[in-house]
Amino acid sequence: MELVTGSRERPSASPDRKADMQNAKLILDGKEYELPIVVGTENEKAFDCQKLRDTTGYVTMDPGYGNTGACQSSITFIDGEKGILRYRGYPIDDLAERASFLEVAHLLMYGELPAGGQRLEWQNYVTRHTLLHEDMKKFFEGFPRHAHPMAILAAMFSSLSTFYPENNETDLEQNMVRLLAKAPTIAAFSYKKSVGQPFIYPRNDLDYCSNFLHMMFAVPAQTYTVSPAVHDALNLLLILHADHEQNCSTSTVRMVGSSRANLFASMAAGVSALWGPLHGGANQEVIEMLEGIRDAGGNVANAVAAAKDKASGFRLMGFGHRVYKNFDPRAKILKKAADRVLVELGVRDPLLDIAKALEEAALNDPYFVERKLYPNVDFYSGIIYRAIGIPTDMFTVMFALGRLPGWIAHWREQRHDPKARINRPRQIYTGPTLRRFV
Repeated sequence: MELVTGSRERPSASPDRKADMQNAKLILDGKEYELPIVVGTENEKAFDCQKLRDTTGYVTMDPGYGNTGACQSSITFIDGEKGILRYRGYPIDDLAERASFLEVAHLLMYGELPAGGQRLEWQNYVTRHTLLHEDMKKFFEGFPRHAHPMAILAAMFSSLSTFYPENNETDLEQNMVRLLAKAPTIAAFSYKKSVGQPFIYPRNDLDYCSNFLHMMFAVPAQTYTVSPAVHDALNLLLILHADHEQNCSTSTVRMVGSSRANLFASMAAGVSALWGPLHGGANQEVIEMLEGIRDAGGNVANAVAAAKDKASGFRLMGFGHRVYKNFDPRAKILKKAADRVLVELGVRDPLLDIAKALEEAALNDPYFVERKLYPNVDFYSGIIYRAIGIPTDMFTVMFALGRLPGWIAHWREQRHDPKARINRPRQIYTGPTLRRFV
């Protein structure tokens, strides 16, 4: 088999393709086949293999889909080699510095930042939908007190479809806003359930982040004031997690949504995918790693040495990234935020001291520098969440709250794509050949 790229236009190319489109020539068993080359706006290239099986009888083999483009999307661009992350063309550092989370949510979901009076209108629109139907409170009563908040979040997301069915396009669009608005309420209620405290209802006079913090930490008959430092840190964390291209949970949302499953069922699937320790649970594993170092005496040098010894079985959690071959751009932003939050809150926590020492040791150790094992977004997000009082088992829920507008944007993009089809990966069968029942 031979694969050669060329520049000759394919006469049978569909009219929506560029006239100067290149083609790849596949030589297989003495026959030649042409594969269109798809080029993105940032010059990303792909072979269009949609008809490969029909024309050649072959499929591509790509476990984990690491080299497979499952869709064309205009939402997020990542260049892992250069450490670039952009939402709809906007660099992540610009958005992190200047935007609110709801503005970023609007950008991801609808393609543009809300401008002028639209900004306040959008914020008010979301705020009007933060209350949960009173009957939903009964669901919380049925969960065990120590149920994991992610299990509750997935179940409650799915249950929303029984309260808000999708009968037409208007319902669909409104349900996206309902979900964005009610997710913090569901998350806060799940936390209150776990600590045996009464639910705190959302307030329409508070912005998105302040409202969530109020529902999480306020208690009846006591005044709770949202710290500006905590508010800004939460807003930043949610923005940095808002989307990250075709990751495991986003691809799951698109996979489930491709069957025309409703919005809430698709989002519940995304929550379940995010729950895994290799995905959204990574920042929780960072804290658990730090606790392990603390319990072993707090010797950071020993931990670094163990991480370099493959026989030790010890791994530094929160270092390196599958996508970024340079410094995770989100981590650069969060590093500054972590320093600022710890100072402004005056937090003294032995675990955070270990984290800072571990960060410094790794950034100055040639072993980690040469392998580009820099602290990633999970390392710093775990530190900040702990500093502002978020319990460890809520870390993944916080990730889900941030990622929600990205999930919604991808689900909406796919739903409106006339060329979208139900996802149906192929396989290479390796089981027994024909056997007869005796």
